Amino acid sequence: MKILKTILFVACFALLLPTTTQAQEDESFIMELTEYTIKFGKNSKFTDGVKKWNKCYKDNEGAKTWNVWHRLQGKGNVYVLASSLKNWAEMDESDEAGKACRSIAMESILPYIESTEVNTTRSVPEFSRKEGLGDKTIVWVTSFKINDSELFREAVNEMSSAISKKEGDKRGYWYRVMGGEGADYFVSTPFKDFADLDTDREGIWELYEDAHGKAKAKDLKEKFKTVIDEQWSYTYTLETELSMK
Repeated sequence: MKILKTILFVACFALLLPTTTQAQEDESFIMELTEYTIKFGKNSKFTDGVKKWNKCYKDNEGAKTWNVWHRLQGKGNVYVLASSLKNWAEMDESDEAGKACRSIAMESILPYIESTEVNTTRSVPEFSRKEGLGDKTIVWVTSFKINDSELFREAVNEMSSAISKKEGDKRGYWYRVMGGEGADYFVSTPFKDFADLDTDREGIWELYEDAHGKAKAKDLKEKFKTVIDEQWSYTYTLETELSMK
């Protein structure tokens, strides 16, 4: 069952963030996040297997598109894949092209995977950037483990609203984790490339202070700090050769 489940996730690569032609929709969607930790020294074997699977999927007229992201920091060699669903019912749908390529997943991908972790999330459009990913190739993902969802959402709403009012849009895409381990919420902030990370941007607290004054900014900062138990970040790069559009 574990092997079959892994094959099925390999067979439904999809979007971690909106594509170049897709804006963040106002309606919330479900997203299954799957992290694959690759065995030491087997990265090229894994990526070659994914490319082979992609070709098979395309040759079998597979309809799905996907982006593949590679984590830069942290333990192990990790790729993150995500399948976006409008509703739970989509999980019942059969992917014949994916089934046709199952043997490739078994022979050319699975042997090089050390471990797999799956989390189910839901987008939070009211806090999220409306513009699609466009030509962005880097995402900075910050995760939060919290102790009070209501207060956390109030604080995030205040901050994201201030950013939108000043800059015309939010900066990142927010998600709530519904099942799995680790974070309760996370935000993915896109950048064009590594050079874009060097661009000076006004910090959120400075921006909020400019809009609402020092006292209110201090109160919101304290509220935000009290509801966060843990916070961590990773950077991911878009693997265009492993992606299909």
